[in-house]
Formats: sequence, structure tokens, C-alpha cells
Amino acid sequence: MAKPINIGISACLTGHEVRYDASAKTSHFCVKELGQHVQYRSFCPEVAVGLPVPRPTIRQIRKDDIITVARPDGSGDITDALEEYGKRVAKVAKQFSGFIFTAKSPSCGMERVKVYREDGKGATSDGVGVFAREIMKANPLLPCEENGRLNDPIIRENFVARVFAYRKWQDLVASGLTKHKLIEFHSTFKYTVMSHSQQAYKSLGRLLAGNELSLEELADTYITGLMEALKIKATRKGHANTLQHIQGYFSHHLSKVQREELCQQIEAYRKGLMPLMVPLTLIKHYLLSFPKPYLSKQFYLSPYPEQLKLRYGY
Repeated sequence: MAKPINIGISACLTGHEVRYDASAKTSHFCVKELGQHVQYRSFCPEVAVGLPVPRPTIRQIRKDDIITVARPDGSGDITDALEEYGKRVAKVAKQFSGFIFTAKSPSCGMERVKVYREDGKGATSDGVGVFAREIMKANPLLPCEENGRLNDPIIRENFVARVFAYRKWQDLVASGLTKHKLIEFHSTFKYTVMSHSQQAYKSLGRLLAGNELSLEELADTYITGLMEALKIKATRKGHANTLQHIQGYFSHHLSKVQREELCQQIEAYRKGLMPLMVPLTLIKHYLLSFPKPYLSKQFYLSPYPEQLKLRYGY
């Protein structure tokens, strides 16, 4: 990819001291690991709408089924300002390939944000940050995640894979979409989709085999289906099934001992005895020895830079 991958991010996660207490909430993974392969565009909606640093705390407050963002006593309502800023950034975010938000923030939280009663006695955890909501509403396909959830190795890998997959789609569209290009694009995601959802694998195949939709409708339906499928966390069973399908490409090239070794590694992975990278590394070795053009272009085998080591931990 010649152009950098742009990802939106809450400014405090990149080390900017913009929180209410003039501190940062630096994410090591975002800055030191993923940050080596992407370009961030950072945003602090609270500072952007005029709040100082440091500043009094703000929270989401429910009154008569209306949620506002203000100080604990209800003063300094910035709900409308956050919504307006979120709408402006949402337009810019159409050029992004992902967005990382600060968890539990009344402006940036994706989910489980505390919503307090007007009297301050009690709260529910069912809110969505006002700024984050506008970004996600205007960009439903955009891969989004929170910093806290990125500590989970499966969620982390899933998010990064979706970012790189979405970027490939953006590059495809920018190149000038055709039905042939769309089918070729899907062929590179065959085993990726298979590992996430057998149902999506079948439905996307049927979709592209049909002729009743215009190219624009087909593309919109396809990418919506693909990104929804990739949100589904791939299980060990799903990966093992996919690895077995890939193994079939080498059945006539490997010795009995080699076939048994690969089978054993896939089964050991399925049982949780080794990480995914172990059988994948062996498959990549065989791919070098016995080149298979169709396999070589599969997104599943190299979805993102190897240096991220995202498949080593599960």
C-alpha cells in the first residue's frame, strides 16, 4: 500500500495530555505497535468544543429519557456541541480505515458508558459517547474499537484485520470498480470469510453469482456483508476447518510424514495446545516449496504486517 493507512483515534490514547485532569491515557499497543504501520488522526472532542485543560468532570445525565452531557450538577451542557463536532469529523472519517475510541468516555465511549440519574443517585451503563455515536452512525462499515477491548488478543487481531481488509476495499473502489474486480477481490477473501462464518461464505458467493443487481447495489451489499462477517470472531474450530481446506492444495506434494505432521499441528491448534501461527508457518513453508498462485494471494495468510505478531497469542 503506497499511501499510509489512516486511523482516527482519541487524542489521549496517543499521549496527548488532554483529559480532564491534564493527563494522557497512552495506549502502548496503539503507539508502539500498530502505530508503526498506520498514520493516526487524533481528536479530542471535549477540547474541540471549547473545554479547558484541566477541566471539571463531565458525565452523561438522563432526564425524562433525554441524555445530555454536562457537569455533575447539570451545568455546562455541551451535548449539541459534541454532536455537531462529531458530524464534522464523521465526514473526514470517510477517508479513514478505522477508528479507536477511549472506553467509557461520555464523549468517546463506544458502549457501556455510564448514564447518571439527574439527582446523581445511581447510574446505568448503557450509554454511547456522543462524539463516537456520530462517527459510527455516519460510517457504519468503518472498523471501530475501544482501547480497553484491544487488550484482548482476539479482539485486537480481529480489529486490525478488519482495518486492513477495509483499506483494501477502499483501494479497490478508488481504482475504479468493475464486476470482474469485485469477483477477484472476493476470491482473495475466500478463506478469511470461511474462518469467520460459513453462512457468510455461502451467502457472499451466491450474491456474486447473481445478475439481478446493478454494480453499485452489488458492491454496497457485498462490502456490508463482508464487514459484518469479519466482525464475527473466528473460532479455533473455524480456523481449523479453513486450514484443512488449505491443506488440500498440497495433498499431492507432501509425503505421508509431512501430511501427518500438518494434520497433527492443525488438530493441536484446534484443541488449544498451540497458537495459530504454528500450522500457518508450516503451510507458508509448503507454499514456498510448492507455489500456488491462488493461495499466495489469500488475505487469510497475510492479513497485516507480520511484525504485529497478532496470531502468536491464541
